[in-house]
Amino acid sequence: MLIARRKVMMARKQAEELSYGIIGLGRFGSALASTLAEAGKEIMVLDCNEEKVRQIRNFTEHAYVVKDLQKETQNCDVVVVCIGDKVDVSILTTLNVINLGVPQVVAKANSPEQGEILEKIGAQVVYPEKDMALRLAKRLISKRVFNLFELDHNIDISEFKLTSRLAGQTVLEAQLRNRYGVNIIAISRGGWLTTDITPDYTLAEGDTLVVIGERDKIKRLEDAL
Repeated sequence: MLIARRKVMMARKQAEELSYGIIGLGRFGSALASTLAEAGKEIMVLDCNEEKVRQIRNFTEHAYVVKDLQKETQNCDVVVVCIGDKVDVSILTTLNVINLGVPQVVAKANSPEQGEILEKIGAQVVYPEKDMALRLAKRLISKRVFNLFELDHNIDISEFKLTSRLAGQTVLEAQLRNRYGVNIIAISRGGWLTTDITPDYTLAEGDTLVVIGERDKIKRLEDAL
């Protein structure tokens, strides 16, 4: 009954702009929030860390420091729970959001076991590290852009193989956000995937980048490379 009600609610929103709730401001959550905000989407961002919330307010005024992370998201059409490292908090928060009747709930998982539980309680699960690493490993020889996850009709999480054009530049020097409007959320090199990407991280030819952004901006980056 609950799933059917969610489908009806989402169908009514197909021709409208969806509103998004982002819970948790790690690298994944922060990149997701800033990309949606830059795309002009209506978002609400929640975290218990005051400094992280302060930083994301450069992109949206609807960012709040709260202890009850899910309570404020009940009026959102889509909620993404970006709490992967604290499994108990992730599961409880996701369950509470689902029980609030949010039409679409997406949850980040760091392990298959965590993801299985999240799926069983009704969430759509994404694996920013392990699952992406498996997909990336199979596609390292390709120069095409692959869509990993479609969050919105215009917002994608995609991967692409880096060419010599950006090789040798640091993340700061590459300026992918300023030049193309996309955010890097992970990099795979030699079969190893990292989400700990600092501004001085040096890009190398053959690296596979996982980025989030508007579809046309990702396409523009693909064409440039």
